[in-house]
Amino acid sequence: MNRREKSLVMLAAVVLGALVLAGCGSSAETPDNTVAATINGKKIMMSEIEKIIHQQAGGKEAQMSPHDLAQARMTVLDKLIQREVLFQRAEQEKLLPTEEQITTSINSQKQQAGLTDEDFARQLKEQNMSPEAIREDAKKDLAINSLQEKYSGKITISDREVEDYYNANKQQFVNARGVGLGMIMVDPSDNSQQGVATDDAKNETDAKTKIDNINAQLKSGADFATVARSRSEDPNSVPRGGDIGFASEDDLKANGFPADLVSKFFGSMQVGDKTDPVRFPSGKWYIFKLQDKRLQTENLTLESQGVRQQITVALTNQRKEILNAALLEVSISEAKIVNQFATNMLSNPGTMGGMRPASGDAAKPAASTAAASPAAAKASPSAATATSPAKK
Repeated sequence: MNRREKSLVMLAAVVLGALVLAGCGSSAETPDNTVAATINGKKIMMSEIEKIIHQQAGGKEAQMSPHDLAQARMTVLDKLIQREVLFQRAEQEKLLPTEEQITTSINSQKQQAGLTDEDFARQLKEQNMSPEAIREDAKKDLAINSLQEKYSGKITISDREVEDYYNANKQQFVNARGVGLGMIMVDPSDNSQQGVATDDAKNETDAKTKIDNINAQLKSGADFATVARSRSEDPNSVPRGGDIGFASEDDLKANGFPADLVSKFFGSMQVGDKTDPVRFPSGKWYIFKLQDKRLQTENLTLESQGVRQQITVALTNQRKEILNAALLEVSISEAKIVNQFATNMLSNPGTMGGMRPASGDAAKPAASTAAASPAAAKASPSAATATSPAKK
C-alpha cells in the first residue's frame, strides 16, 4: 500500500458523483415509448437509454457509427437491468432506506461536492431534474448498498492471511520520498458552465484579482480546504478540499511544476505552509499547501502503523467484489428478464436492430441519475475535464 497511491481521484457523476445512469422504469411520457426490456414486469424504456447515450456522447451521438451506437445501447441497457435487478432484490429483502436516510445521503454528497443548497437547486434546474428523481436515485443506491453489505458484512480476514499477503508483496509497502499537496486553482478561461465555483474568473484580470483575494483570505486565517471547496476552479480536487495527493519530485516535474517550486516543497517549506500565488505556463494560477512531507524512503514492516489495517481493507475489498458479482449473478438468474432490444437485434442483424439513430429530441435531459465507479488520475495542477454537470 504505497502511500503514493493516495492520488487525485476524479468522480464522474451527473449531479453528485459518477457515471450517468438514468433511473429505471420512469412512468413519465416520453417521445419514444418503445420498451427495451422488462425485469419482473418493470419496464425499461428505450427513451431512457437514448437519454443516457446523449449525455455520455456530449450531444454528438448522431456522429456515432451504427456499430458503436448499437454497442453503446447494449452496454447501457445491461447496466440498467443490473441496477433494477439488485434494487428489486433489496426491496424483496426489506432493505429499503428511510426518508431520513435518503435526505442524509443527499446532503452528504452535496457537501462532498462542495455544493450549497442554492448551487444544487440551480444545477437541478439546468439539467431539468426534479428533487423527487434525485431522491429516487438515492433510494436505489442506498438499497443496493444495504443488499451488498448484508452479504459482504460477513467477511472475515485472519491474521495468517494478512501475514501471507505482506510476505508476498513486501515491495508494495514503502513510504517513498515525496510531498502531499493541497491546491487552489484559478483559471482565466470561462468555466462557469462547470459549476465548480460561483465566482468563476473569465479573463486574465479577473483571475489575478481572484487569486490575490484568495491569498488574502488564507493569510487572514481562513481554512484552506473550505476555501478550496468554495472558490477553486479545479473540478477534480474541489470535493476533497483541494487535496491532490502524494507525489515524488519526478512526479511533480513531469506534471509541469516549476523546478524552483519543487525545491521549496522539499526544502524550506514546512508542513502547513502555503505558497503565494504561482502562475503556470498554461496561464492558470495556483496556491499550494504542503500537507505532508517525507524526505527519506522508508521500508515498512508488518508492524508499521496502518499496514495491517491497509492489508485487511484490501483483502476485504477483493472479496467484496467477488461476492457482489455472485450476488448479481444469482439475482439475475432468479429474475424474469425479457431483453426485447437484444431480441430485436437478433431479428434485424443487418440494421443492428433496426433502431433509428439516437437524436437530441429523444435524448432530452434525464429525469434521474445514479452513481458508479471512480476513475484514478495523477496529482497534477492541470485541471481535467469533468463529465458531471455538478463538476462542469
